[in-house]
Amino acid sequence: MAEKSTAVQRAPSSGSLRVVEPQTLFDRMSRIHDEIARRAFDIFQQHGSTGRELENWFNAEQQLVHPVHVNISETDTALQVQAEVPGFEPNDIEISLEPTRLTISGKREANQERQDKGKIIYKELCSSEMLRVIDLPAEVDPEKTKATLKNGVLELEMPKTQRAAGKRVEVTGS
Repeated sequence: MAEKSTAVQRAPSSGSLRVVEPQTLFDRMSRIHDEIARRAFDIFQQHGSTGRELENWFNAEQQLVHPVHVNISETDTALQVQAEVPGFEPNDIEISLEPTRLTISGKREANQERQDKGKIIYKELCSSEMLRVIDLPAEVDPEKTKATLKNGVLELEMPKTQRAAGKRVEVTGS
Protein backbone atom coordinates (compact mmCIF):
# COMPACT_ATOMS: atom_id res chain seq x y z
CA MET A 1 0.00 0.00 0.00
CA ALA A 2 1.45 3.36 -1.05
CA GLU A 3 1.50 6.13 1.50
CA LYS A 4 1.25 9.77 0.57
CA SER A 5 3.35 12.18 2.56
CA THR A 6 3.68 15.91 2.25
CA ALA A 7 6.72 17.72 3.51
CA VAL A 8 6.09 21.27 4.56
CA GLN A 9 8.66 23.55 3.05
CA ARG A 10 9.22 27.21 3.65
CA ALA A 11 9.14 29.34 0.54
CA PRO A 12 11.37 32.36 0.29
CA SER A 13 9.24 35.42 0.79
CA SER A 14 9.58 39.03 -0.24
CA GLY A 15 9.30 41.64 2.44
CA SER A 16 8.06 40.07 5.61
CA LEU A 17 5.34 37.75 4.28
CA ARG A 18 5.34 34.67 6.49
CA VAL A 19 5.05 31.08 5.41
CA VAL A 20 3.63 28.95 8.22
CA GLU A 21 3.03 25.30 8.99
CA PRO A 22 -0.35 23.88 7.84
CA GLN A 23 -1.25 23.00 11.45
CA THR A 24 -1.05 26.68 12.43
CA LEU A 25 -3.58 27.53 9.74
CA PHE A 26 -5.76 24.56 10.62
CA ASP A 27 -5.94 25.86 14.20
CA ARG A 28 -6.88 29.32 12.88
CA MET A 29 -9.57 27.83 10.60
CA SER A 30 -11.04 25.94 13.56
CA ARG A 31 -11.12 29.12 15.64
CA ILE A 32 -12.76 31.11 12.81
CA HIS A 33 -15.34 28.34 12.32
CA ASP A 34 -16.21 28.48 16.02
CA GLU A 35 -16.52 32.28 15.92
CA ILE A 36 -18.82 32.09 12.89
CA ALA A 37 -20.96 29.44 14.62
CA ARG A 38 -21.29 31.63 17.73
CA ARG A 39 -22.16 34.72 15.67
CA ALA A 40 -24.69 32.74 13.57
CA PHE A 41 -26.37 31.55 16.77
CA ASP A 42 -26.50 35.15 18.06
CA ILE A 43 -28.18 36.22 14.82
CA PHE A 44 -30.56 33.25 15.10
CA GLN A 45 -31.57 34.37 18.59
CA GLN A 46 -31.97 38.00 17.48
CA HIS A 47 -34.48 36.87 14.86
CA GLY A 48 -36.65 35.14 17.44
CA SER A 49 -35.08 31.68 17.06
CA THR A 50 -36.85 30.96 13.81
CA GLY A 51 -35.35 29.01 10.88
CA ARG A 52 -33.07 30.59 8.27
CA GLU A 53 -29.98 28.86 9.71
CA LEU A 54 -28.08 28.96 6.42
CA GLU A 55 -28.87 32.65 5.92
CA ASN A 56 -27.72 33.33 9.49
CA TRP A 57 -24.48 31.40 8.86
CA PHE A 58 -23.72 33.35 5.68
CA ASN A 59 -24.50 36.63 7.41
CA ALA A 60 -22.15 35.75 10.29
CA GLU A 61 -19.43 34.64 7.86
CA GLN A 62 -19.74 37.89 5.92
CA GLN A 63 -19.38 39.90 9.13
CA LEU A 64 -16.34 38.00 10.40
CA VAL A 65 -14.26 36.94 7.39
CA HIS A 66 -12.99 39.20 4.60
CA PRO A 67 -13.45 37.60 1.17
CA VAL A 68 -10.22 36.97 -0.73
CA HIS A 69 -10.77 37.25 -4.47
CA VAL A 70 -8.16 35.37 -6.50
CA ASN A 71 -7.04 35.02 -10.09
CA ILE A 72 -5.02 31.95 -11.01
CA SER A 73 -3.14 31.68 -14.28
CA GLU A 74 -0.92 28.94 -15.61
CA THR A 75 2.05 28.69 -17.94
CA ASP A 76 3.95 25.59 -18.96
CA THR A 77 6.32 26.03 -16.03
CA ALA A 78 4.44 27.87 -13.27
CA LEU A 79 1.19 28.90 -11.60
CA GLN A 80 0.58 32.56 -10.78
CA VAL A 81 -1.89 33.64 -8.13
CA GLN A 82 -3.10 37.18 -7.55
CA ALA A 83 -5.13 37.63 -4.38
CA GLU A 84 -6.88 40.84 -3.39
CA VAL A 85 -6.05 41.65 0.24
CA PRO A 86 -6.74 45.40 0.60
CA GLY A 87 -5.80 46.90 3.94
CA PHE A 88 -3.56 43.98 4.93
CA GLU A 89 0.16 44.50 5.46
CA PRO A 90 2.86 41.84 4.98
CA ASN A 91 2.99 41.26 8.77
CA ASP A 92 -0.77 40.56 8.78
CA ILE A 93 -0.61 37.74 6.19
CA GLU A 94 0.36 34.08 6.60
CA ILE A 95 0.85 31.73 3.67
CA SER A 96 0.99 27.95 3.82
CA LEU A 97 1.96 26.15 0.64
CA GLU A 98 1.90 22.45 0.02
CA PRO A 99 2.54 20.93 -3.41
CA THR A 100 -1.19 20.95 -4.30
CA ARG A 101 -2.75 23.40 -1.82
CA LEU A 102 -2.32 27.08 -1.04
CA THR A 103 -3.73 28.65 2.11
CA ILE A 104 -3.80 32.41 2.61
CA SER A 105 -4.87 33.77 5.96
CA GLY A 106 -4.50 37.01 7.76
CA LYS A 107 -5.63 39.13 10.64
CA ARG A 108 -5.25 42.85 10.99
CA GLU A 109 -5.81 45.01 13.98
CA ALA A 110 -8.64 47.47 13.42
CA ASN A 111 -8.97 49.68 16.47
CA GLN A 112 -10.62 52.61 14.80
CA GLU A 113 -13.30 54.09 17.00
CA ARG A 114 -15.19 56.87 15.26
CA GLN A 115 -17.80 59.10 16.78
CA ASP A 116 -20.47 59.78 14.16
CA LYS A 117 -22.62 62.86 14.47
CA GLY A 118 -26.28 62.06 14.43
CA LYS A 119 -28.18 58.81 14.37
CA ILE A 120 -26.65 55.93 12.41
CA ILE A 121 -29.08 54.78 9.73
CA TYR A 122 -26.90 52.15 8.07
CA LYS A 123 -23.42 50.86 8.85
CA GLU A 124 -21.30 48.25 7.10
CA LEU A 125 -18.66 46.35 8.98
CA CYS A 126 -15.34 45.44 7.42
CA SER A 127 -13.87 42.19 8.61
CA SER A 128 -10.39 42.12 10.05
CA GLU A 129 -9.70 38.46 9.20
CA MET A 130 -9.36 36.57 5.95
CA LEU A 131 -8.97 32.96 5.01
CA ARG A 132 -8.79 31.26 1.63
CA VAL A 133 -7.82 27.68 0.84
CA ILE A 134 -7.14 26.87 -2.81
CA ASP A 135 -6.61 23.43 -4.28
CA LEU A 136 -4.06 23.98 -7.02
CA PRO A 137 -4.56 22.53 -10.52
CA ALA A 138 -0.92 21.36 -10.69
CA GLU A 139 1.79 20.36 -8.26
CA VAL A 140 4.14 23.22 -7.39
CA ASP A 141 7.52 23.54 -5.71
CA PRO A 142 7.07 25.37 -2.37
CA GLU A 143 10.85 25.87 -2.05
CA LYS A 144 11.02 28.06 -5.16
CA THR A 145 7.82 30.05 -4.64
CA LYS A 146 8.05 33.84 -4.50
CA ALA A 147 5.46 36.04 -2.80
CA THR A 148 5.09 39.81 -3.00
CA LEU A 149 2.51 42.25 -1.69
CA LYS A 150 1.96 45.54 -3.48
CA ASN A 151 -1.00 47.93 -3.41
CA GLY A 152 -3.28 45.41 -1.70
CA VAL A 153 -2.55 42.60 -4.16
CA LEU A 154 -0.67 39.50 -3.05
CA GLU A 155 1.16 37.87 -5.96
CA LEU A 156 2.59 34.38 -5.84
CA GLU A 157 4.81 32.86 -8.51
CA MET A 158 4.82 29.09 -7.97
CA PRO A 159 7.05 27.01 -10.26
CA LYS A 160 5.59 23.63 -11.18
CA THR A 161 7.43 20.51 -10.18
CA GLN A 162 8.95 18.36 -12.89
CA ARG A 163 6.17 15.81 -12.37
CA ALA A 164 3.48 18.46 -12.92
CA ALA A 165 5.07 20.02 -15.99
CA GLY A 166 3.77 17.22 -18.18
CA LYS A 167 5.18 15.82 -21.35
CA ARG A 168 3.70 15.11 -24.73
CA VAL A 169 3.85 11.41 -25.54
CA GLU A 170 3.79 10.24 -29.14
CA VAL A 171 1.55 7.28 -29.89
CA THR A 172 2.95 4.90 -32.46
CA GLY A 173 1.35 1.97 -34.15
CA SER A 174 2.60 -1.57 -33.67
